[in-house]
Amino acid sequence: MKKLIIVLSVFLLTINAFSQESDKAKALLDEVAEKVEGYKNIYLEFNHRLDNNDADVHQETLGSVTLKGENYHLNYMGTEQIFDGKKTYLIIHEDEEVIIQDASNNDDNTLTPSKMFSFYKNGFTYKMDALKTIKGIKIQYVKLIPIDSNSEIKEVMVGIDIKTKHIYNIIEIGDNNTITTLEVRTFRTNQPISEKLFIFDKETYRDQKKYTISEPN
Repeated sequence: MKKLIIVLSVFLLTINAFSQESDKAKALLDEVAEKVEGYKNIYLEFNHRLDNNDADVHQETLGSVTLKGENYHLNYMGTEQIFDGKKTYLIIHEDEEVIIQDASNNDDNTLTPSKMFSFYKNGFTYKMDALKTIKGIKIQYVKLIPIDSNSEIKEVMVGIDIKTKHIYNIIEIGDNNTITTLEVRTFRTNQPISEKLFIFDKETYRDQKKYTISEPN
């Protein structure tokens, strides 16, 4: 009986420690999200890297995005993507094509720029991970583990600059051992921007540039 009590005590202490660690991790993520919500707008330049050693695939691409609330204007791999709160406009310059989608058609599980600082809020458990010094910057990592056992994601590591409380990088590890890394290279806030940045000028692309425009029915 005494042994059973000791085992139960250790078990309960372990559960309590895990709960405290989880609360601490979520509190840090919430602090980052709250700080971001206080900015009028955000401009990011980022490095997006995809690695799969098994398939010998290594790709690296630079991009940039401006965010204001839920709205964003993304430049990545020769394409532009605009979200105005209602529709997403994918502008593929190489093919001279624009694809328009209603916001309701977007997959809730897709990590869009507007979800970059809030995606952690649903579908994950949290755990504090390593504290590292990278390029002289102290980065605290938080590990996110999907609640869904059938998820194609094994885990997500969110690196947070301890001093600024800004995201330094996001590392996603897939169940096929593909590692996708988004590293923030430039982080600027409250920049003077035009509201036209989040407006798609249909007439310019249809009538002047003669792009093919595909719209939802």
